[in-house]
Amino acid sequence: MFYKDERLALFIDGSNLYAAAKSLGFDIDYKLLRQEFERRGKLLRAFYYTALLENDDYSPIRPLVDWLHYNGFCMVTKPAKEYTDSQGRRKVKGNMDIELTVDAMELAPRIDHIVLFSGDGDFKPLVESLQRQGVRVSVVSTIRSQPPMIADELRRQADNFIELDALREVIGRPPREPRMDRAEETANGK
Repeated sequence: MFYKDERLALFIDGSNLYAAAKSLGFDIDYKLLRQEFERRGKLLRAFYYTALLENDDYSPIRPLVDWLHYNGFCMVTKPAKEYTDSQGRRKVKGNMDIELTVDAMELAPRIDHIVLFSGDGDFKPLVESLQRQGVRVSVVSTIRSQPPMIADELRRQADNFIELDALREVIGRPPREPRMDRAEETANGK
């Protein structure tokens, strides 16, 4: 479903792709991901969307965001909103659907094929609109997780569905073990 001369753009819903890969038990190697799609066509842009907690001293996603930005990804971020739910649990909200949709619509006249890394059914109207403009749309997510990470209506609307698990050997790496702090390492004799 890819042609060497077609102009491609990647639209990565960061939190959705992370959750899908985690449910399959692997991490994404973004250098390999970019190389894979450069091989499949003329990659014009690779967008990555994520919300960031601004008030945290250290955000676990900050090193990834910095690496992606330095390595040619177009980073689209916004501050996440923090709130407490009715049960008193701390929650973080940072939906990037509108930003992704606007960027895809603006770029549509200049590309042939969009690859959307998300299983969010809210993107079905975007896919329909892009298709009406003559843009082919591939969606990358998974149906192999329990529950499936892709909305059935999005999978059916896409021109091409790419099972994330089928890309594991090409763009994946084993998940990192959580780092123990120095006290735990000492206590465990390391």
